[in-house]
Amino acid sequence: MMKTTRADEANTTDWHESAFDIIRGLSAYTGSSLIEGLAKVVAKYPDADLGTAFNHKQVGSKIWARDKLFESLGGKFKHIVLLGGWYGVLPAMLFDDSRFDIALFESIDIDPDVAQVAETLNAKAGGRFRTTTQDMYALDYKALGADLVINTSCEHIADLPAWLSLLPRGTQVMLQSNDYFSEPTHINCVPSLEAFQAQTSLSHVAFAGSLAMKKYTRFMVIGTV
Repeated sequence: MMKTTRADEANTTDWHESAFDIIRGLSAYTGSSLIEGLAKVVAKYPDADLGTAFNHKQVGSKIWARDKLFESLGGKFKHIVLLGGWYGVLPAMLFDDSRFDIALFESIDIDPDVAQVAETLNAKAGGRFRTTTQDMYALDYKALGADLVINTSCEHIADLPAWLSLLPRGTQVMLQSNDYFSEPTHINCVPSLEAFQAQTSLSHVAFAGSLAMKKYTRFMVIGTV
């Protein structure tokens, strides 16, 4: 086993300091609330898995979701609920987009360790953003009163129709899945967009489409349960 030297530790520290300086500079240049939040996350949570959260595939799929959401349902929402919100990257991207007017964006995740990172990333949104640590199966969706529920990880839900039945009829949703069957944690992939649409059985579909990635295809439907 390789030993960690003081030089290695210094290099790690230097990397984080450099990354913070670079991202803070980009924030000043762009005026982006997302990049400003990212700089704060790098400074406060150096062990956060930002390489995964902000890789080009993750960001690309969220840009696609953001644009199709605006085209399909517009940009004004009273209360968006995001399930499996993790570090809150999607909320940060929507808050950073002037097309959207969101009174409250609630990011729900079962992992309590991600809440502080998400809150830091979305700090500029103030009271318009909040995190909740909860199991998505235990939520009272009627009490939440969301006008949009987002779940971009439907491949992780064993019985998608059963979960969707928990939502009040008439709830607007944005849902994503994929055909990445070789990933062990994906317990409910679908082979096609048509199969995903059949699985969701929405009463109204405002958008249905596919996004080809390197190893898989991502499917998305936006509509009403």
